Amino acid sequence: MNWIVKLPFFVILMGLGAIAMLVPAAHGAIMDDFNAMRVFFYGFVLFSILTLIVGLTTAGYAPTNVARSQLIGLLSAFTLLPLMFAVPFYEAIGNTTYLNAWFEMVSSFTTTGATVYDTSGRLTPSLHLWRALVGWLGGLLIWVTAVSIFAPMNLGGFEVRATTNIGKGAAVSLSQISRIADPSERLVRYTLSLTPIYVGLTFMLWIGLVVAGEFPYIALCHAMSTLSTSGISPIDGLYYAASGFWGEVLIFAFFIFALSRLTFSRGLIGEREQGLLRDPEFRTALVLIGLVTAGLFLRHFLAATDRQTVVSFQEFIGAFWGTLFTVTSFLTTTGFESHFWDGAASWSGLQTPGLFLTGMALIGGGVATTAGGVKLLRIYALYRHGEREQERLLHPSSIGGGGKEARRIRKQGAYISWIFFMLFALSIAGVMTLMSLTGVQFETSMVLSVSALSTTGPLAAVAAEVPIAYSGIPDVAKVVLAAAMVLGRLETLAIIALFNPEIWRG
Repeated sequence: MNWIVKLPFFVILMGLGAIAMLVPAAHGAIMDDFNAMRVFFYGFVLFSILTLIVGLTTAGYAPTNVARSQLIGLLSAFTLLPLMFAVPFYEAIGNTTYLNAWFEMVSSFTTTGATVYDTSGRLTPSLHLWRALVGWLGGLLIWVTAVSIFAPMNLGGFEVRATTNIGKGAAVSLSQISRIADPSERLVRYTLSLTPIYVGLTFMLWIGLVVAGEFPYIALCHAMSTLSTSGISPIDGLYYAASGFWGEVLIFAFFIFALSRLTFSRGLIGEREQGLLRDPEFRTALVLIGLVTAGLFLRHFLAATDRQTVVSFQEFIGAFWGTLFTVTSFLTTTGFESHFWDGAASWSGLQTPGLFLTGMALIGGGVATTAGGVKLLRIYALYRHGEREQERLLHPSSIGGGGKEARRIRKQGAYISWIFFMLFALSIAGVMTLMSLTGVQFETSMVLSVSALSTTGPLAAVAAEVPIAYSGIPDVAKVVLAAAMVLGRLETLAIIALFNPEIWRG
């Protein structure tokens, strides 16, 4: 194990990516898809050799700055590994461009789930499995790096409760981290802690979906897509899923792991013990889901009343469930639509505005989870700050309670959250501008920019009046969106932290 610890972070990820190619190779052999079997096995051999060469040349490398090495390694993983993942995918399809294959792998690895391919028949089951597996690996990477890289550096949402400045946590404690463990050792330790949980949860959901009546291969893809919040599906969503209502109930139950990190990593980053119901992220999620679901459902219900539409109790419950499931799915940035999502619209005559789902995707899920977006903790900090300011306007002499941590969230936490929110808005504007320069229309560029930065690829199919196809945009626009996906996955503050002078000293 010691020789693995001494390897650079990026080399370890290369090796894991090469080994992962054996999964679609084995699946291709079982399904008599010998083209996929051959291509992915050759990819395993090729990139295993390449990993060995890179590992030998960098085995003696000792980074002078732990924080800088960690951030650069993570950025390299999301920018360079999709180039490797795309090679067997491109060769297996045959009649596509490498750019499209690379875009597909960037989308999968960043857990965005946007696809340029028609899922009805162009891709074989082995290729769909590879898409879901790459997304699943990207989700696992986020789980591990959130607590091993972002937490000590006060990034990725942890800055809301931090006592030091953004990106300064690791720089200040650099000597301490160096004495305890180097970057690879820290990553290996957290990988060994979180991987069994991640694999176990995926296995549980997979078995549950199979018991509910889903085909094993589709159930596995949906299980991996749910835990990674990639929303990748070989059958274009849950509408045609054989597991039906009970399959959606199972998936809905596992959305909780994208709403709060306390569901799987409690105690790993030194936080004080608190119950899930006391977690501000989880409580904020419950409030948002309840309000949006009630608002959308009542809107359809009142419209159906005006039309004097006769609705059975079963249709009533189905429409409510479809709204609840879809709203929660987009809040977690998974992007699955319920089979019953269109039920309310069918008896009210109103179409659900995509703006609601866009807003939920922008908010996103919990800190240190696989969900994207602004994150619930930052929204909570802004809410508490606004609540306190309103209280001061009404009662100028009042004293805010809640203790030291609550005061920190209302002040420094809200300040940093507002900075991030502005950076997120500027990122959307910047990506929209670049998209418009490539010839993409304004509404289309807005929807695609939000879907990329929030890592919610399926948003393109529901946010606009007409579903948007990623295959119809120019190649330059795909490159812009791919860069936006990486930016949305790593977050703007993490990229800006690389420009912190303290990180580059020493």
